[in-house]
Amino acid sequence: MVNDSSYLKFIDEASELVKSIPRHFSRFSNKIFNNHQHIILLVLKQKLKTTYRGLIEILKVAETLRLAIGLKRIPHHTTLVKFAKKINKKLLNLLFPSKTANRVAVDYSGFELEAKSYYYRKRFFMFSKRRNFMRTCLLVDTDKQLILAHVINHKQGNDNTEFIKLLKDSNVGYVTADKGYSSKNNRRFVLYRLNAIPMIPYKRTEGVYRINHGRIKLRFDDKIYHQRSKIETVFSVLKRKYSSMLKGRTYLSQQKELILRLIAYNIDRLITLYKLLIRGFQQSYYHLYL
Repeated sequence: MVNDSSYLKFIDEASELVKSIPRHFSRFSNKIFNNHQHIILLVLKQKLKTTYRGLIEILKVAETLRLAIGLKRIPHHTTLVKFAKKINKKLLNLLFPSKTANRVAVDYSGFELEAKSYYYRKRFFMFSKRRNFMRTCLLVDTDKQLILAHVINHKQGNDNTEFIKLLKDSNVGYVTADKGYSSKNNRRFVLYRLNAIPMIPYKRTEGVYRINHGRIKLRFDDKIYHQRSKIETVFSVLKRKYSSMLKGRTYLSQQKELILRLIAYNIDRLITLYKLLIRGFQQSYYHLYL
């Protein structure tokens, strides 16, 4: 049952995903390891919730994983550290699916940057009561629960600052978000730039938005809007399965760590969707021929 291992399926899916990235940064590289192997190891590190040293120790005893990744020798942990510093965030963003979906949701959450949680520090007055977290805003396909885009910032700000950045160059049908994203500029951007329908509830202090030169009220569908709750599920899975704590010491390393965590989530989600698809075919075959 080795071939049925979830880790091997994870590596197989990651291997298909990294094909969009060049194998080497330069033709003069030593060719001992390639970019695909490095990225797979970094994403696997997030799945295992371990350190660089811990990942290398696992590879020493897991021959099957080494063969699946294609490693002829085990890299030193400093090799992965150097690669993580060298790789560009724009290159990692190529590993996310295209921003094409019928219904999407926008929301944000925070990831802790210290070993002690904010609630522990607040309770025992050990540090400042100010929240220290990485603000992460996501664009999620609510039908597949896949992460399509992200905006990561360590500063607290207005909810509307990331909205247009996330949805830029996207092809969607409906955009759902909570009241924090309710504004005329956001609705205009979704309606006239994306040719989509915004499903954003109105604030008490603003009037109803009208279209067609102010003659028709913009229709609001509660059933479509409540699909927004699935992005809360995505954040919950991210924090429970991959940890809500970032271990990086610098702002850039924390950003890359979080991006790799989002990629690891997408790979696991693709495996789950594939299983559901196979199960659906099996049930259809059972009902048709048995």
